[in-house]
Amino acid sequence: MTRLFVEEIILECRQKHITRVDILGFEFEMGLFPNIQEEAKSKGIDLAMKYIPREVFDKRAIEKNQVVFHDVSFIEVKPLFGKGKNKHSIAIELTDFSVFYSQDAMDADVNLAKKKSKVIVDKGQVVKISKDNDGIVSREVLTRKWTDWIDYWSVDFDFESKREILRIKNSESGEFEEVWTGDYVFENEWQSFRTKKDRSLELKSAFVERVPGRCKVAVKVVDIFGNDTMKIIEVTV
Repeated sequence: MTRLFVEEIILECRQKHITRVDILGFEFEMGLFPNIQEEAKSKGIDLAMKYIPREVFDKRAIEKNQVVFHDVSFIEVKPLFGKGKNKHSIAIELTDFSVFYSQDAMDADVNLAKKKSKVIVDKGQVVKISKDNDGIVSREVLTRKWTDWIDYWSVDFDFESKREILRIKNSESGEFEEVWTGDYVFENEWQSFRTKKDRSLELKSAFVERVPGRCKVAVKVVDIFGNDTMKIIEVTV
């Protein structure tokens, strides 16, 4: 689901005086939200972005009315401000990350063969289902806390400092022109990620010196399935 497609939906909503729309997609363009949702909100339109689950291809799930369209992931952050000589510096603390996925969860315990195990995602939890030789099923939750979902997160402390520019060929002159998309490029100024040897994750960024005034800070989280979520906050340093 691209920004261009969503912008066309917003335009149609304005033309037809629609104030709320659900947008369903298998994948969303990286960095699409929350920017596009804020843009729509400023125009009086409430966008609900939802993932289409694999169960839409399962006839049994449809018949049992078990298909659920899940909301996109949700990030909570807190700005931290420096003191004294560092009063113009800022850091970001990642305080929560919520996901709502379900994948392969329908009848997983019923269809599992004896002495076999399978990892599924059920209502935002990664679960290992096992069936012993007697057919008894056990469930082990692998994501015990919200940080278990995070593979990588990063911060851009001045998100609107670099415009996203595309070079587009002019159909009349044949020359290429630089056109601003209306969005900005996320620049990775600080990051914390897991490695095979070190599975720990820092939840507070380093302090970064900023020019006094208001600015927008962007926080990007990549989950263990590779899905990208971004949150933008406005702060005064």
